[in-house]
Amino acid sequence: MTPPIRVIPNAAQRATSLLRTIQYTHPPSCPCHSNPGYHQSPPTGIIPRLQGAGQRRFATPGSNADLQEYAFEMAASAIRFGPGVTKEVGMDFKNMGAKRVCVVTDSTVDKLDAMRQVREGLTREGINFDVYSEVRVEPKDTSIKAAIDWARPYKPDAFLAVGGGSVIDTAKLMNLYTAYPDADFLDFVNAPLGKGLPVDKPLKPLIAVPTTAGTGSETTGTAIFDLVSKRAKTGVAHRNLKPTLGICDPINTRTMPAAVKASSGLDVLCHSLESWTAIPYHQRTPRPSNPILRPAYQGANPISDIFSFHALRSTVKYLPRSVRDPDDFEAQSEMLLAATLAGVGFGNAGVHLCHGMSYPISGQNPGYQHAGYDVPSPLIPHGVSVAVSAPAVFRFTAHSNPERHLAAAEAFGVDISNVKKESAGEVLAEALIKFLADLGDQPKGLKDLGFTNDHIEDLVEGTIPQARVLMLAPGLSKELEHEKDQLRRLFEDAMTH
Repeated sequence: MTPPIRVIPNAAQRATSLLRTIQYTHPPSCPCHSNPGYHQSPPTGIIPRLQGAGQRRFATPGSNADLQEYAFEMAASAIRFGPGVTKEVGMDFKNMGAKRVCVVTDSTVDKLDAMRQVREGLTREGINFDVYSEVRVEPKDTSIKAAIDWARPYKPDAFLAVGGGSVIDTAKLMNLYTAYPDADFLDFVNAPLGKGLPVDKPLKPLIAVPTTAGTGSETTGTAIFDLVSKRAKTGVAHRNLKPTLGICDPINTRTMPAAVKASSGLDVLCHSLESWTAIPYHQRTPRPSNPILRPAYQGANPISDIFSFHALRSTVKYLPRSVRDPDDFEAQSEMLLAATLAGVGFGNAGVHLCHGMSYPISGQNPGYQHAGYDVPSPLIPHGVSVAVSAPAVFRFTAHSNPERHLAAAEAFGVDISNVKKESAGEVLAEALIKFLADLGDQPKGLKDLGFTNDHIEDLVEGTIPQARVLMLAPGLSKELEHEKDQLRRLFEDAMTH
């Protein structure tokens, strides 16, 4: 009898198995993940107070403001990964009984093979659909409102986003505000820039087909845009915004220009590093008075660590290859997988200073136009705005957990065997600077983007409202004036590297 042969699963299969485990244990319908009101003060009276001596005050109402968290949760969109899976999307909508689908894309992607496959798949299955192709790259509140105004009278029963993070985020907000036709735009926007109201009902099904390998938006409940009046980026963050399904087809990322691959990949890099180095979940305060109030961005935890660190190592290995060689299909596939894994990691652990500082950097752009992007107005791509401060950020955060920062440096190929803990920040910063230089065509600090020291105060003021991510930054003061001083020094350090 022929002995059985054991097949060792590859990285993609192992990651898919772990995603399935998360979906099985915490499906999107889990009531803990509807999470209304986590921006708000905890409501009282949700759960009767436990009485009696010796009772543990876990997830009970009352004054939990000074109590640290003791638990974490994991949630992610269902993910389908494989070359050619885009053609299945028509069957997906037929299976869910969709009759009227709003397809969201941008003018560039609308001409690519991904949209051709989408149109063919929907038509083949007899799905009625209409296409909104006016999404703006790095969306502003005005472009989001225009998309919402288009979607509301169309009254779709499902959404399909085909494109990068800008497209997927726009589709999330179209879905949200069509479900709340009477809502003011700032009602759901993150506090303090908006009201941060809870999303207290389920939204329409949303399938996301990413055509870039970067944002991980196909896995998260976060949608980001530029709030022009405040000169800062903000967004809406709630688990109910998560796509129902992310269809990750590496064939769709082959058309990315090299500059877009680089910027998108740097977003993956910082997602991974920030979620890996965020404060541990058990140090976050306040402890929720009800599990329904537990935020999506919870701090580093043992499950998010697996996704984040794997994505970091993959990005270091495959991003330079994917940028240099568009025909390196292995590198393109692994970067798409890394983006999705990083999305699961930071979608549950959160990001911190690189992203918090990036929002005013891009929102207060003094006129910089990044090479390789065919857009009509000045643009600092999101990945560029995030990575430009990374060396300064990780010098600052390293003292909080030098072991993690050294492990990250080792992922870049640094020999850490004789490195002292107090040098962890400088070692990781130097590894990042070398990586950015080797990648090519990246600004060597904020000065290369046109910023000067005269801009620092405005950049600090634009960072302060990003409380949702700043609360996860290790070493950042909770006292406002001290926090501002720390941010000033960080922006000064980020001027050149």
